[in-house]
Amino acid sequence: MSDLTKFDSWLTTDGFAALVIREFLEPVEGPDGVLFPATYAAAEDKKIFPGGYNIDPPEGDKNVCLVDSVGSQANRIEPIFAKPDYIHLVPQIFVKAGEKSVSILEAGHRAGDALVRCTLLQKELQDSFKAVLKGNAEPLARIAPTSLVFGVWDSRDTQAKLPRLIASTIRAFDVKRLKRSAQYNPSTDYIGDKLLDETTDKALKDAYAERGFIHVPATGSHGGVIAMGGIRRDATLSLAALRLLTVGGDNEKTLALRRYILGLALVAFTSNASTYLRQGCNLVPNEKAREFNLVHSDGTRESQKLTQEEALKYATGTAKVFGVSPGKEVTFDPKLAQLDIKGEGDTKQTRKKAAKKAESTATAPEESA
Repeated sequence: MSDLTKFDSWLTTDGFAALVIREFLEPVEGPDGVLFPATYAAAEDKKIFPGGYNIDPPEGDKNVCLVDSVGSQANRIEPIFAKPDYIHLVPQIFVKAGEKSVSILEAGHRAGDALVRCTLLQKELQDSFKAVLKGNAEPLARIAPTSLVFGVWDSRDTQAKLPRLIASTIRAFDVKRLKRSAQYNPSTDYIGDKLLDETTDKALKDAYAERGFIHVPATGSHGGVIAMGGIRRDATLSLAALRLLTVGGDNEKTLALRRYILGLALVAFTSNASTYLRQGCNLVPNEKAREFNLVHSDGTRESQKLTQEEALKYATGTAKVFGVSPGKEVTFDPKLAQLDIKGEGDTKQTRKKAAKKAESTATAPEESA
């Protein structure tokens, strides 16, 4: 069996559901250290969610706290393909926007992002998304293959949608919520030393505080959590979803596409994502061994030992056979952006057709039994 065919059974039969990694983490300070989860804006109805840490249920010992979401994890992992050891695996496409040059690997919505859509790639991307709707994912893989790995939704135009093959989330269990307080003290007593005028005007007092000229207390703000029940990263590579990728009815090209995308997915899946998530949240593996399993469609689990080096070797071989398009830099076009905002330009007709189809589906009479 050649290196390129070693995983073909995953790609061609329905006997395999997913690869799953379960990794047990702890703060660098130790298992009882304080960590700072992500914070989120309040819901429109603050009774539903007042903002802050996402903890379910909000009160009680048995709860689950979202430390890093699936979207955030994807945004941390995807840029690996811009590193020197991996750049040969995907087209390196950059968008020059003003003084900045932004990699498509850093665009939040990938091939569906406004940054990429408002360039000379607009028509090529639109045609690629149309091809996806017709069952051909190869054109999109030629431009933005990581969109097939981490998922993409062309929500502003064709409505083409591809699921995430890789989903990774970090959660903490049975957390104790903490508060913290602080006091800002200015370098000198500006008012007492007659350097600034004393005032009773609230707007001026607020300005003094904002610019650091008076004492400012901060009490009862988010102080992190202690994970009494531990911290865990759960990651899944869905083989069932990968098998949905096709190149029309061409079985040979379909297999080559699936091998290529699996190679990229395995590299991303086995990569060591950054342990530093944000200020106060630097997590590392604890003493409990990581679990890495191949999950069969009947639910049985088979332990795996695939390494990052092995994944990279496989990905390099499949990429060579598939053929990676050369990189390029395109320029963000403000005129295209204005047309896009108005619903005009190359995306206009596609939007109209999508809306008409949705309306037709919604108003169509039900078929008789």
